[in-house]
Amino acid sequence: MRIIQLSLLLLTAACSQETPAPLVASDVVITRPLPGMTMSAGYLSLSNNSDATIRITRVTSAQFESVQLHETTIENGVSRMRAIAALEIPAGETLTLQRGGKHLMLMRPTMSSETVSLRFLDGDNPVLTVDANFESGVE
Repeated sequence: MRIIQLSLLLLTAACSQETPAPLVASDVVITRPLPGMTMSAGYLSLSNNSDATIRITRVTSAQFESVQLHETTIENGVSRMRAIAALEIPAGETLTLQRGGKHLMLMRPTMSSETVSLRFLDGDNPVLTVDANFESGVE
């Protein structure tokens, strides 16, 4: 009887462990557009829990006409921001989108809202959806 109870306990523990999602977002910050401006920015960490590289080629949002992947670089002492084609998150690694580096540019708000929903895609294939509140306060 004791062996059966222990076996059931181990089986229950094994079944209750959830497998993490392949891609997880954390530390999400979406800035509000400044008065008179039509752009805001998005910063977050993307953790790849899978055994393969995850590629993000575009991001969409119902709250903005356009979301672009951007990167800020310093060239000859001058800060430049450019659109990039994709984000790649190697297996088991975390990519951090941050001020002064890779980030999201959210352009032309389509509605007044307290929240933003971002869909991360590889081509037309959904990879992750992130819902977040706007950052409180002004940068």
